[in-house]
Amino acid sequence: MSKQGLMYAAVVAASIATLTVDANEASAHHGWSEYNDQKTLNVTGKIQQVSAGNPHTTIRLKSGNKVWTAVLAPPTRMERRGLPQGSLKAGQTVRLVGYPHRSEANEMRVERLIVGDRTVELR
Repeated sequence: MSKQGLMYAAVVAASIATLTVDANEASAHHGWSEYNDQKTLNVTGKIQQVSAGNPHTTIRLKSGNKVWTAVLAPPTRMERRGLPQGSLKAGQTVRLVGYPHRSEANEMRVERLIVGDRTVELR
């Protein structure tokens, strides 16, 4: 294959890889209709567990006698917003602002995360 042909093939392969990543991230997002965006929650507690994976990062947060499953943004978005993987750790106290799940009493979708004096908008 010519040098020009190899360069063309590399550009095509890179384009396909980029489109695949974007498509996977887009398809991983589900409708947010399962969350009640008419009721805002403010929950402060200690992180029990962090799961940084696709389609969304999740944390388990103990607040009082309740343990919440909090659905955050995908890892790539969290990194772009200033929370790289590993920033959230078990034992940290955080405040979450978001919406409750309509049928899962212990689940919420997080719009804003406050850790220390730092506020991170996730959507």
